[in-house]
Amino acid sequence: MGNVAKEDKRVLDDGRIAALVVDDITVDGELYPIVADMTRLFRREGFKYRGKIIWKKPNGYCRISRRSGVLVQHPYPMYARFDNLTETILLMQNGEFDYKRIQQGVRDSSKIDLVKWLKEGWHLGVWEITNILPRKDRLETGIAAFPDEIPRRLIELFSHKDETILDPFMGSATTLKVARELGRNAVGYDVDVDLLSTIKKKLNIDQANPPAGKDDFDITIRSDARHLRTQLQRKVEEANRRHAS
Repeated sequence: MGNVAKEDKRVLDDGRIAALVVDDITVDGELYPIVADMTRLFRREGFKYRGKIIWKKPNGYCRISRRSGVLVQHPYPMYARFDNLTETILLMQNGEFDYKRIQQGVRDSSKIDLVKWLKEGWHLGVWEITNILPRKDRLETGIAAFPDEIPRRLIELFSHKDETILDPFMGSATTLKVARELGRNAVGYDVDVDLLSTIKKKLNIDQANPPAGKDDFDITIRSDARHLRTQLQRKVEEANRRHAS
């Protein structure tokens, strides 16, 4: 992530926002402060800390886990652990933004709907947004996709129409899809080439018959792209075979 922060610093325009949807994680029973680490890495590269938004998921999304359930077995002080219903949207700014640079016509075409902004609570530090539920029939099966509403709000709040949105962790291309819907250009990349078919479906891209109109798509597959989903599936199958034998 240090290299990502360095590249974001290089390519982002002056004053623009890097928005990271991250949160602390537990590995082998130890909790790691990922939000604090990301803040430190980006500040080290010269970004300013703009603030954070807490994305809160519905209460019913999470059941008592093995982690928090320890208190059920041991209802005494010092056993408490907590199930997480939130993720952090970390906002890091690449220096100062010159508001006078943007022409009035561009500003007007990108004006934010203040009724929606107030009614839906965009101005609050906590956004209550339903996450993508793990249904078998959804396009992003097995992919940790976030809901369209998160990039939609961030793109409207921190970019103007016809500007370019960058997503260096493209995944299933949710950010690119929303950017296109909002009249922005978008660039995304991901290390996992196994996601390409999902990306094409989400963006409605057919390279043999590209869409008519102003949309122009370019897909590049680098030699260092990896088949992560295929490799993971093989590991799961091997583990299942070992358990069955």
